[in-house]
Amino acid sequence: MRVARREIAAATGALVLVAAAVLLPSLDWGVRPRLDIGPERFATHAEAAPLFAAWEIHASWGTVPALLIAAAAVLWGPLVAQRLSWRALTLSSWAVACAWAFALAMIDGWQRGFAGRLTTRDEYVSQVPGITDIPAALRSFSSRILDFQPNSWVTHVSGHPPGALLTFVWLDRLGLHGGAWAGLLCLLAGSSAAAAVLVGVRALANEQTARRAAPFVAVAPTAIWVAVSADGYFAGVAAWGLALLAVAVHGRARFAWLTAAAAGLLLGWAVFLNYGLGLLGLPALAILVSAPGLRSALRVFGPAALAALAVAACFTVAGFFWFDGYTLVQQRYWQGIANDRPFQYWWWANLACVVCAIGLGSVAGLTRAFDRTAIRARSGLHLLLLAMLIAIACADLSMLSKAEVERIWLPFTVWLTAAPALLPVRSHRIWLALNAIGALAINTALVTNW
Repeated sequence: MRVARREIAAATGALVLVAAAVLLPSLDWGVRPRLDIGPERFATHAEAAPLFAAWEIHASWGTVPALLIAAAAVLWGPLVAQRLSWRALTLSSWAVACAWAFALAMIDGWQRGFAGRLTTRDEYVSQVPGITDIPAALRSFSSRILDFQPNSWVTHVSGHPPGALLTFVWLDRLGLHGGAWAGLLCLLAGSSAAAAVLVGVRALANEQTARRAAPFVAVAPTAIWVAVSADGYFAGVAAWGLALLAVAVHGRARFAWLTAAAAGLLLGWAVFLNYGLGLLGLPALAILVSAPGLRSALRVFGPAALAALAVAACFTVAGFFWFDGYTLVQQRYWQGIANDRPFQYWWWANLACVVCAIGLGSVAGLTRAFDRTAIRARSGLHLLLLAMLIAIACADLSMLSKAEVERIWLPFTVWLTAAPALLPVRSHRIWLALNAIGALAINTALVTNW
């Protein structure tokens, strides 16, 4: 009973946090998401803070499929997750996550909800036609990061290492032009994180825990932003990197060194997709700490580190030095709207965005991550969840993530959706229903920008 009260208290506190982030700016009490606008313009320029969205109650042909997927997950998800073979469970979780994300996007309609999302002026796809010489683009990449110069990169390209832009350039070179193909890549890669998380949880804990997590991971609220943002693609890459690292560390791979090298390649590539993913070092360290022994950890660390460094070396040789880009992107960040987003609001409103992204079920599940006995026993899942929370805290306190973190922090929050696996089984359907209802409510009452 005491535990149930703790979980209910955590979920209630999370709801209060979200309500405060939404309501306080509109009360003219000095709580402002934007300094460049007054209360009279709040309704049109920052109306749905803390989420980057606009209020609009709406429905489309994606509404009914989304409702059906949510209902099926709540009614039969926990039971089906126990009965499927392991391979079928991971593949079906990926398929359900993909269908769920696409259905949620289609609540906004095909063009507004999916095909047109990655074609706006500030997105990667808009920059692709101008890349006629990839080596030259890499050599000059850093010189085009700062704003207010004739050849500056658009917002998203300037704010990320060149791996993100290169991905969409290569997609275009394959003949897959335009926003729909770019969106499909993000959808497939991002939803694959569901399978990756299950593989990782199985390695770090056990198969039973992974099966319990499956319904929560498959229909997580994070899906709202997976289908239509490049951060969904980043999350998929990072999730598989960490999952393979966990498999290598805990001896579930026949050739652990090869699996570790693959993990290093993916994690190294992730760091060249998003500067903030350097914080993946924290969950990677947590996975290594959970190893059965120091020798096991070192045997995996070597190949993984070498592979990650190989990725960095390739970019350096091509003419892009990560630390130069990171230094310049901080300057670019403060050239833009960051100056008008007060840290006094966003340091805690960012956490309200996290609640919206992971759902109340995950908030309740995270109360079980602070288990001293499990932590002392170096439980991999507990350590990983805590490392993700620390990574989010570091990103928050850096002041380089003010707003839009519902998508920016996807590589961290997709793992937090597995936390409800730690809750009593008898409560799973209730928390699963609350997660699904939350996602449907957000996508029906708001038109999100990503």
